[in-house]
Amino acid sequence: MKILGLDSSGLVASAAIVENDNLLAEYTVNYKKTHSQTLLPMLDAIAEMIELDMETIDAIAIAGGPGSFTGLRIGSATAKGLGLALQKPLIQVPTVDGLAYNLWGSRDMVCPLMDARRNQTYTGLYEFTENGMEVLLEQCAVGICEIIEKINGWNRSVVFLGDGVSVFRSFIEENCQVPFSFAPAHLNKQRAGAVAALASVYYEKGKIETAAEHRPEYLRLSQAERERMEQERSRQRQS
Repeated sequence: MKILGLDSSGLVASAAIVENDNLLAEYTVNYKKTHSQTLLPMLDAIAEMIELDMETIDAIAIAGGPGSFTGLRIGSATAKGLGLALQKPLIQVPTVDGLAYNLWGSRDMVCPLMDARRNQTYTGLYEFTENGMEVLLEQCAVGICEIIEKINGWNRSVVFLGDGVSVFRSFIEENCQVPFSFAPAHLNKQRAGAVAALASVYYEKGKIETAAEHRPEYLRLSQAERERMEQERSRQRQS
């Protein structure tokens, strides 16, 4: 089983190849360049380095959202294009689930935090058991105060990761009432290796789709759409 993983849902762009239990290659960049500039060159570099024949991959795993609207569209278009060209199935991995999978084996509850602006976060709650990763709270878009309140209610140690940690760190330190920690640098952002590894679990369960069927999961409207709706409601009130 050979799976190509792609993640451009947040600040990080990442591509990886996982074959069975082996991570053959992973290229991850967290820099100022746009994902449209980095994702395909990264994939080309990996393919050249490990002499990969793209025809030999079994499926394409994509972090399907939530996340940056532009980033998700770039990743989705890349995965769909490859899927159509290679006639390979796609495996959509929820972005927050893939991020949590970085911390496989953690004894603490895992809480990914992605900055969704306006004091909102894309988040969820997870734990690892003998059955694998268990979802305690499905990925959602909520205020940082709401997820911290839920965590306090669980009364369990928790580890935070994701680009939202730097944004909400002071709030967490002031308001989290249970023991907490923050994941280290090599594990605290999206990684295509984790996306591909989790996708291999999904593949065995038959959770696949065609390239034509794939659609990103945004969880909420874009800022432009929200502003348009607010303007429409304002005009309706005035009329």
